[in-house]
Amino acid sequence: MPFDPRFSITPKINKTLIEIERVRGFLDAIKLKDDWLADLQKKALILETHYSTHIEGTTLTLEQAQGILEGKRLPGINRDDEKELLNYKKAMDFISTYLGKEDPITEALIRELHKITVENVRGEKADPGNYRRIQNFIINSKTQKIVYTPPGPFDVPPLMKDFVDWINKADDLSPILISGIAQFQFVHIHPFVDGNGRTARLLSTLILYKTGYDFKRLFSISEFYDKDRPSYYDAIQSVRKNNMNMTGWLEYFANGLRSQMKEIQEKGKKVIISENIMKDLAAFHLNGRQGRIVRFLFLNERIDNEQCQVLCKSIKRTATRDLTSLVEKSILQKHGEKKGTYYILAPDIKNRIRDIKGHA
Repeated sequence: MPFDPRFSITPKINKTLIEIERVRGFLDAIKLKDDWLADLQKKALILETHYSTHIEGTTLTLEQAQGILEGKRLPGINRDDEKELLNYKKAMDFISTYLGKEDPITEALIRELHKITVENVRGEKADPGNYRRIQNFIINSKTQKIVYTPPGPFDVPPLMKDFVDWINKADDLSPILISGIAQFQFVHIHPFVDGNGRTARLLSTLILYKTGYDFKRLFSISEFYDKDRPSYYDAIQSVRKNNMNMTGWLEYFANGLRSQMKEIQEKGKKVIISENIMKDLAAFHLNGRQGRIVRFLFLNERIDNEQCQVLCKSIKRTATRDLTSLVEKSILQKHGEKKGTYYILAPDIKNRIRDIKGHA
C-alpha cells in the first residue's frame, strides 16, 4: 500500500506553525551583515553537528566538538567520534547545496547522504549508502530490551520507494509537517544497518532547506532533542503506541522547531542592538579584525587568543595586539593568566547593551 501518514492538525500544531511563520517573517525582514550571519551560521552548524552525533553515542563535549570543527587536532579523544562529527559536518555542507532547489528528493540522494554520514567510521559496519540486508532491532541501552523491530530487509526497498514518492507529492502540506513526518517514517523503516537517526535528521533538515524554511541556517533541532532525550524517544514511540497516528510526534517536532525559532529571534534582536553599539564605537576606529572580535563577544561570553586567531585568520602576535588594543580602549576586559587568559566585554559595553534592551 502507498505510504499515507495518519495525523490531525490540532489547535496546538496550528498555533505552533503560526508562531514559526512569524519568526520566519522576522528573519526575512531583518538584514544581517555578512559577518554577523557567518558567525551565527557557524555556531548553529557546530551545535547541530555536535548534538546530532551526541544523541547517537559520541562522547565528545561541545567544546571538543567546536575545536575539531575549527581544525584542531585534540589529543586523547575517540577517533571514531571525531570522524562521525566531521562526517556529519560534511553532510550538513552537502545538504546546504540544495537550498531552495526544486529538484525532487530521490532514493539516490538519501543513499548519498547516508554514505557521507557513516563512511570510514567504526570499520564501515554501517555499509555506507546501501540498504540493509539483515534484520535489525532497536534496543533500550539501559535495559537491553528490544523496543522496536523494524520491517524486514526485503520490505525496505518498496517502503522507501513509497515513502520518497509521498515526500515529492505532498505539496498541499506545510513543509514543516512534511519534514516531521519524513523524520519519523525514515526512523520507522530504519533502512540502513546503522546511521539511521543521523540520516533521518539530515533528511528532515534537507526538506526544510529545499522548501524555503532554512531560517537562514541558524537553527539546531538536534540540540532540542539531545537536551531531553527521553522525551525525544517517547515522542517517536508515541506513534507506534497510537496505532501509527503521528499527531503527538508532530506536536513535539513542531514545538522543538518553534523553540529554536524563538532563540533565533532573540539572537536577531541582539544583533540589531549590537549594530547600534558598533556605530557608537566607530569613534575608536577599530580595524576589521577588532570589529569581528567585538561582534563575536556580543553573541558569546568570552574569547581567548586561539579563538581570536581562528576568527580573524591571524597569527598569535596579531591577535595579541588586537586584543590588547581593545582592552586599552576599555572595550574588552582581560581575565586569567598565561594559557588561561580570556577576554570579555567591558562593564560599560555590557551596560549599554542592557540600556538599549530596556528601551527596546
